[in-house]
Amino acid sequence: MSDIALRFAQVGKRYAGVPALSQVSLEVKRGGFFGLVGENGAGKTTLIKCLLDFCDIDGGAIDIFNTPHRATAARARLAYLPERFNPPFYLTGRDFVRYMLELYRAPYDEDRVARLFSALDLDRSALDRPARAYSKGMTQKLGLAACLLSGKDLYVLDEPAGGLDPRARALLKGELKALHRAGHTVFITSHALADVAELCDHMAVLHAGRLRFAGPPGELMSRYGAPDLERAYLACIASEAVLAATP
Repeated sequence: MSDIALRFAQVGKRYAGVPALSQVSLEVKRGGFFGLVGENGAGKTTLIKCLLDFCDIDGGAIDIFNTPHRATAARARLAYLPERFNPPFYLTGRDFVRYMLELYRAPYDEDRVARLFSALDLDRSALDRPARAYSKGMTQKLGLAACLLSGKDLYVLDEPAGGLDPRARALLKGELKALHRAGHTVFITSHALADVAELCDHMAVLHAGRLRFAGPPGELMSRYGAPDLERAYLACIASEAVLAATP
């Protein structure tokens, strides 16, 4: 059995002839906690869309647990939360979670749902309220709950802490750490580099569609002699800008 959960090999993607991803190669170990970071427009969401077969790749290959990503059986092993999550406004929280778990082919257990709602600081009464009555933070928690209850081997979460207040962010990190300890593979994108430093055992930096770094967060800090990941990241993309400008 391969110890690689995700493999991107020389992946390329263009939109209207403009490169969005240029020969991106990286691996995510089975049971790992991986963080993908980069500026807006760097290619993070495009890479996830390629992984999920939401768009065709123009070159390279993607494997999920050693199976080509276009195979339905490969994608059936993952759960996904998009960055801009909007549930159907007419569904109650309970109806939405039940619907998503049916799609994931996971059982609906009211006690498990209520426990996770509580763990994410979402009141149980929200299960009976329509999604249109949810705040932005409540909506994000609803999406997280449905995703985390799926019991999948791999979780792909695009900016999972978006819209959450500090308390909810701390609670979410606790849930993600528990998933990781249980042996699940977690793949996140995040602009919160302090969270990446705290949670992730490996990370990658995408900048202008190109992979600039892949490895442990501590290695990136050591490479640039930086005291924290934010300054290491800034040094990384600044050095690439200098190289790009050099004749």
